[in-house]
Amino acid sequence: MDPDSGGDPMAVTERIEHTVLGPETTPDDVIAVLDDAIEYGMRACIPPCYLELADSYAPTVELVTVVGFPHGQHTTDAKCHEAAGAWEAGADEIDVVMNVGRLKAGEDDAVEAELAEVVAAVPVPVKVIVEAPLLPEDELRRASECVVAADADFLKTATGFSEGGATVEDVAVMSEYLPVKASGGIGSWADARAMFEAGAERIGASSGDVIAREYLGQRE
Repeated sequence: MDPDSGGDPMAVTERIEHTVLGPETTPDDVIAVLDDAIEYGMRACIPPCYLELADSYAPTVELVTVVGFPHGQHTTDAKCHEAAGAWEAGADEIDVVMNVGRLKAGEDDAVEAELAEVVAAVPVPVKVIVEAPLLPEDELRRASECVVAADADFLKTATGFSEGGATVEDVAVMSEYLPVKASGGIGSWADARAMFEAGAERIGASSGDVIAREYLGQRE
């Protein structure tokens, strides 16, 4: 969808996942993100420990949380247990981190099998974070193929806690396989628009409020 094609502005802001995932995140930080999500019609991506708080405080906000975060090196059982617990606590979507080390070791079958188990563990959409900045194009394509084979719903570029963030080049490649959530280093509407134009379906950003205000402001 062209983000400047007119129509309901909420059709754009609801594609933004306003995010707070840092190690110092407090309940007040989560409440602030939820208030912004309510004001601008965004989703919210928050740590799993705050899901019950968020679901109670803002039941109308679509909640996203992370699993196997930030390095993807949890055991498969731990990821499945975490995903199921997050869904039970109120998560509407799950963002799980791929085990990039196994992918780089050529263990694509193990990567695919683990992701398939996580997808099967919950009845909600699952996005897979592939840490695209760590992958040359051939590995990024292999990662994307694993995610497709695992029957996940989205590809996501990055955690924001590794090397680099989203690029239009990576988004363009990933969007050949599945809908893409571009995340990592997106701090303005100009950044977000470039990702949408490259093929992203969603934007994940700690600056979701800034992006929404800039987008709505330029429509006035």
